[in-house]
Amino acid sequence: MGKRENVWLSVAGVVISEDGRWLVVKKRYGGLKGSWSLPAGFVDEGETADQAVLREVEEETGVECSVTGLLGLRTGVIRESISDNMLVFLLEPLPGHRVTVQESELYDAKFMTSVELKADPDTSMLLHHLLSKPIGQVVSGAEGLDPGKQFHYSVYRLFL
Repeated sequence: MGKRENVWLSVAGVVISEDGRWLVVKKRYGGLKGSWSLPAGFVDEGETADQAVLREVEEETGVECSVTGLLGLRTGVIRESISDNMLVFLLEPLPGHRVTVQESELYDAKFMTSVELKADPDTSMLLHHLLSKPIGQVVSGAEGLDPGKQFHYSVYRLFL
């Protein structure tokens, strides 16, 4: 394995409906198998992190969203060798959203209230942490900036 292959970048979407319910998924695989967690996945080549989170949420749940901003970072090291980094975005579901479950990856996907999630023994630690406090500072994105032609960016956004 090359050096970069041990550095992971993933994204997760906190999607909260107008009535305050949270979009959550129950994965069929991985460390969160059978737990309620945020829709999430890896950033693919050729896409920004904010594009990746919109794609992952729509692929897993069928819910189209817009990005409100960046909430924060979850970062850790797995087995003392893999740098595991996840950017957590706050998303807003677009009008007329209907949940459709990506059955190859998920047992279930649905909107649940914070009370339901806090009471459910299958709710992940990260979700419990997010539910335990008000959604704090959200860093909105800026585009239309150009750091210089020498970098050859096809897409460039700041969340600062």
